[in-house]
Amino acid sequence: MKNLVSAKWLKENNNNNDMVVVDCRFDLQNPSYGKNSYLEGHIPHAVYMDMDKDLAGEVKEHGGRHPLPDLNVFKSKLESCGIGNDTTVVAYDDGEVAGASRFWWMLKYIGHDKVYILDGGIRAWIKESYSLSSDISKKEKQFLDVNINESIIATVDEVKENIAKDTSVIIDSRSFERYKGEVEPIDKKAGHIPSAQNYFWMDVLENDKVKNNKKLKDHFNQVLKYKNVIVHCGSGITGCVNFLALDEIGIKPKLYLGSWSDWISYDENEVRIGE
Repeated sequence: MKNLVSAKWLKENNNNNDMVVVDCRFDLQNPSYGKNSYLEGHIPHAVYMDMDKDLAGEVKEHGGRHPLPDLNVFKSKLESCGIGNDTTVVAYDDGEVAGASRFWWMLKYIGHDKVYILDGGIRAWIKESYSLSSDISKKEKQFLDVNINESIIATVDEVKENIAKDTSVIIDSRSFERYKGEVEPIDKKAGHIPSAQNYFWMDVLENDKVKNNKKLKDHFNQVLKYKNVIVHCGSGITGCVNFLALDEIGIKPKLYLGSWSDWISYDENEVRIGE
C-alpha cells in the first residue's frame, strides 16, 4: 500500500528527526472533539491540525462548506509544525481515514508527496499497546515550497463538462440515502449531481482499515473503464477517502473540492432524485 503505513512502522520511525506526525481527528457535529482528544492523549510527538481552523477556509456564497484555507497561511502553519521540503509526514485520525485523507490530499495538492496515512488510525496504535502522550510537541520551523498540483482538483465547470461524457464518471461518496435524496441532514437541497454514481466512502474500509488492493479493485471494478474520474462528497472531506482508495489501485482521480454543498449553491445546477 503506497499511501499507508502501519502502527508498527510508525512506532519504529516515530523518533526520526525528518518526520512529523499530524493528528487530524475531528467530528463535524462536535467541533471541539478533535482538539480535546489530542490534548487528552495523542501519538507521541504528534502535532494537531483542526479541520475547521487549519484544513478549511472561510465559507462564502460558493465553494462549499469546507473550502481550502488561504494557502499562504496553511504553508506557514505547516512550516511552524516542522514540515519542510524533505519532511516525511504521517497523518492519522480515529481510523475512519476521513480527516487524515483530507490532510493527505491537501499536501498532495500543494506538491508535497512525502505524506502517508496511519492505517487504522490511533485505534490501531492503541491496539498494539503503544503509549500515548499529552505533551505538546514543539518543532523547529522549516521551509516548504508550494507547487500547486492542478491535476488532482476539479472545478464546478469541469464537473458540468464531464456529466454527459462516456469517458468520464462522477463519483458521489455520500451515503446511498443522501445520494438518492431521501434524507439530507446537512445541506439545503437533497439529491445528487446528474449521472453521478454512488460509492459510499465507508465501503473502502474493513475492520477499521483500508481494504487491500484486490478488494479495492473489485469494489471499483466499473470505474476502471473510465478515462476521467471525479470524486466528491458533501463538502470535500469524505470524498478524499475514495480519492485515496482509487489512488491506491492506480486510478488518478480529481477531487471536486466544493462537492455537493458547492453544486447546490448555483440555482441553475440540475439536481437529480432517486437512483
